[in-house]
Amino acid sequence: MSEKIKIIIADDHAMFRDGLKALLNKEKLINVCGDSDNELDIMKLVKEQSPNVVLMDIDMGATNGIELTKKIRTQYSAVNVLAISMHGDQEYVIKMLEAGAMGYILKNSGKEEMLNAIKCIANGETYLSQEVSKCLMLNALQKSKPSTDIPLTKREIEVLQLITQEFSNAEIANKLFVSTRTIDTHRRNLMEKLDVKNTAGLVRYAYRNKLID
Repeated sequence: MSEKIKIIIADDHAMFRDGLKALLNKEKLINVCGDSDNELDIMKLVKEQSPNVVLMDIDMGATNGIELTKKIRTQYSAVNVLAISMHGDQEYVIKMLEAGAMGYILKNSGKEEMLNAIKCIANGETYLSQEVSKCLMLNALQKSKPSTDIPLTKREIEVLQLITQEFSNAEIANKLFVSTRTIDTHRRNLMEKLDVKNTAGLVRYAYRNKLID
């Protein structure tokens, strides 16, 4: 991008906004064209200035950064949003990305990382800080770990494996030489024990815990 990157800062701390403006305006390819701490002003600035990037805080008191991101992305799809927050929790990251943010960095990020993130977002690329990426990765790994704290009997595992192969209760009963009612009971017990609502939940559990190939 040869032209200057136009930026609007959305944050409820005036000192932070002033410091960020002073930092960014030293860069030849960046122009901070406005800043505010409330939704009405920010939406007005976006409409009037057509920025490339909005640096968005999440919690701005009366202004919700997640909802504001949705509104900006819905009304001005050419404007990209980079979340800058103190919150590195997976919940906040996912909500901001689902709202349409193209990136997420923490407020303790260094100058070079912030500039790199801004350039990526301005070019339509995504950017997640190292800490944020690590948080999401750890969460994904935790979700994929076997749930060894839920003991299943040998027969329950057999029934579960056959369920994943799309056999009906009657077919499973025939294979295991038991009544269909017994398999009905096993299926209900499995769903209750594993806290899932349907067959799809049972299949996901089986794959996640490597009970099938």
